Amino acid sequence: MDFKTGKWAKNIIDLQQEDGSWGYFHSLSNPNSKQPMATEQALRRLEILGFTIEDRPIKRAVAYLNDCLTGKNRIPDREEKVHNWDIFTGLMLSAWIKRFTKENERVNEISKKWSEIVNASFSAQGYNHSEYVKTYERVFKTITNPKAGRLIDFVNFYPVSLLTNELDKKFEPYYFDYILNHAQGIYYVYDRKLTEVPKEFASKITSYFVRAIELLANYENPECKKKLNYVKTWLNENALSKNRWDMGKESKDGISFPLSDSWRNEENRIFDCTYRIQKILEKLS
Repeated sequence: MDFKTGKWAKNIIDLQQEDGSWGYFHSLSNPNSKQPMATEQALRRLEILGFTIEDRPIKRAVAYLNDCLTGKNRIPDREEKVHNWDIFTGLMLSAWIKRFTKENERVNEISKKWSEIVNASFSAQGYNHSEYVKTYERVFKTITNPKAGRLIDFVNFYPVSLLTNELDKKFEPYYFDYILNHAQGIYYVYDRKLTEVPKEFASKITSYFVRAIELLANYENPECKKKLNYVKTWLNENALSKNRWDMGKESKDGISFPLSDSWRNEENRIFDCTYRIQKILEKLS
C-alpha cells in the first residue's frame, strides 16, 4: 500500500521549509498553524508513511540535518543545560540521518563512539554503570554532569536507534535484556517496562508499545529476536481473526496512525492496524 500520496503526507510536505526543515528540530513547546510540528516529528511521520531517502522531501531534510551535524548550520532549538548540548545534538541528528542512509561518514564516526561506550558497559554480569561513565568520558573527552540523566541513561530513542546492528554481537543480547527490563521503558518512545505487555489491546498505550517493538525489531541478532518471542505470542493472541488486528480508535495519535486518509470507515482502521502488525511479525520471524 502506498501512503505517500495521501493527505497526511501532503499536509507535512506542504509545511517543509526552504532549508529542508520544519523549524525546530527536537522541541516545539508552542505549536501553531505555521509551525504545528518539529522536524523530527515530521520525519517520524513521513518514515511511517513509507518515505525513504529516494524521496525528495527526505533528501532535502537529510541534507539539512547533515549541515547541522557538520557545523554548516545549527538547529534553532534552545540549548538544554542538563547535558553537553553538542554531544546530544550530534546523537539526535546522527540517529535520524542513519534511519534513512548509512552512507554518511560523520554519522558512522559518532555511531562507532557510542558503540564503543555501550560495548564496554555490558557483560554476562549485565550493565556496569561506572564503566559506562568512564568510557563515555574517555571517548567524548569530557567530564559528565551528574544531572545529565538523559545522556547517562542511554535507553532512549536516539542511541537505541543509532546502535541498531552496530554493537558487538556478543554484548548485544545483554544490552537488549537491559532495555526490555528498564522500568521506564525507552525514553521518547514508551514509558513502561517492555516485558509487561499492555493490559488493553485496543488503546493508545498499545500503539506506543508497538512503536518501541518496531524500534527493537530492527536488530537482526537472532539472540535478540528470540527475546521478542513473547511479543509475537501476544500479538497473535489479540488478533480479531487470522491476520487481522484492531488497536481501536484510541490508538490514533497523529504519528503512527492513521495511515489511511480517514478512519470513519472501521475497515480502514483495521487495515492500518493489520498492515503495521504484519510488518513487525515479518521482522520477528
